[in-house]
Amino acid sequence: MALKSLDQLRPVRSFLLDLRNILLRAQGVILGEGPSISLSSRFEVSKGAPITIGDYTLVAFKTLITTRTGDGPPRPVVVGARCFVGGGSVILPGVTIGDECIVAAGAVVFEDVPPRSIVAGNPGRVLRTGIEVGHYGRLKGADEMSRRTYDGEDI
Repeated sequence: MALKSLDQLRPVRSFLLDLRNILLRAQGVILGEGPSISLSSRFEVSKGAPITIGDYTLVAFKTLITTRTGDGPPRPVVVGARCFVGGGSVILPGVTIGDECIVAAGAVVFEDVPPRSIVAGNPGRVLRTGIEVGHYGRLKGADEMSRRTYDGEDI
């Protein structure tokens, strides 16, 4: 039986994401309300040092978040609410990422990130502060910009 549309796989994807969240909670990851976590992201949690993901935060594909240190005790990691953690990024032990932040794809974050900031690079550094984002770290005005672009309006 051939699929007429990929939308037919939506219930399977939803089930797998719910199952993933249950398994993450069992490992010691503390999840807020409504997170979106890629199936290919990795979480390395040590006993006594949880990973906390805030409300309406998106963790993209092939992201690594770890509390394990090579030479010392494990340290907890906190990712705030309404954040976007880009694909292939790494968040190291002891890092706190404030609310409403964007972590660029491929960033390696080893220091705390202030709220409402964009961090990028290896090593991760703050590029901008005072940004405004909505759910899942989507920049304010992005919906209007997308609509105008796809409708062919002058920007």
